[in-house]
Amino acid sequence: MTEDTPNDPQDAIDSQGERRREELDDRIFEHSAGDEQEGIPFVGAGPGNPRLLTVAGKELLEDADLVVHAGSLVNSELLDEYCGHAELVNSVGKDLEELIPLMRDAYEDGDNVVRLHSGDPAIYGAALEQMDALEHEGVPTYFVPGVTSAFAASATLRTQLTLNEVSNHVAFTRPQGKTLTPEEDHISDFVEMGDVTTCIYLGTHAVRDTMDRLLEGDHDPETPVAVIYHASWPDEDVIVGDIGSIADKVEEAGYRASALVVIGDAVTGAGYERSFLYGDWANRGPDSSDANESETQAGDD
Repeated sequence: MTEDTPNDPQDAIDSQGERRREELDDRIFEHSAGDEQEGIPFVGAGPGNPRLLTVAGKELLEDADLVVHAGSLVNSELLDEYCGHAELVNSVGKDLEELIPLMRDAYEDGDNVVRLHSGDPAIYGAALEQMDALEHEGVPTYFVPGVTSAFAASATLRTQLTLNEVSNHVAFTRPQGKTLTPEEDHISDFVEMGDVTTCIYLGTHAVRDTMDRLLEGDHDPETPVAVIYHASWPDEDVIVGDIGSIADKVEEAGYRASALVVIGDAVTGAGYERSFLYGDWANRGPDSSDANESETQAGDD
């Protein structure tokens, strides 16, 4: 395809973006996450362990004729277990000009097509541009959520990302680099807030640069940091340190990709306060308006 052809993916993205500005898609009000829908599902494969695939994702993969997957970012055990009967296409190295006709033609031929992303496709998945291009071609699409690696990392660390009086917020972010300018890198801002658990995606290669910038910004070098390589995979590895020490440890381990970096006091799970939910508020009784309000306010503590 060329930029002048009506089927150029960038034209499709621009067109769908303009439509989105003008009106909301009717399907927003017709379907909820987990519903069976018409079209090509963009499925989150989860962080790695096949058991962390959602029920909806499993059912769709088991019925698929064609699975376009995110290469080595998806555990081969998951592909073997749920996709052995289907045609598998690795999306790595293929651009939209190749992927869109591939999925469109298979769908129009009556095949059940699944686009399988790692983790959750809504987090750094570059899914919407594919979906917009397919929708522009008349092929409906929809999201099927997956378990993102930050949640697998939290489970591995045996802690919560939010803890009462320790971390009231969670930031999903990435470090500056080819796709993010220094002005768009807010890691230092999040860490400075103090009550934020900062989860850095796509940043294994930049651990030292990131920690050096934090130290240059006068952040406490003893702030806890965990690096979880291949969270939930068979070769998962956990490196725990702090802003001052974690870079040396990661370099010694030799990891340059496929790890999630977590910064903040929630890493250790120490120092949190008891939640109101199972304390005084719980004793007010189920009919108390204060008790109902407390569940809303403290339910995630």
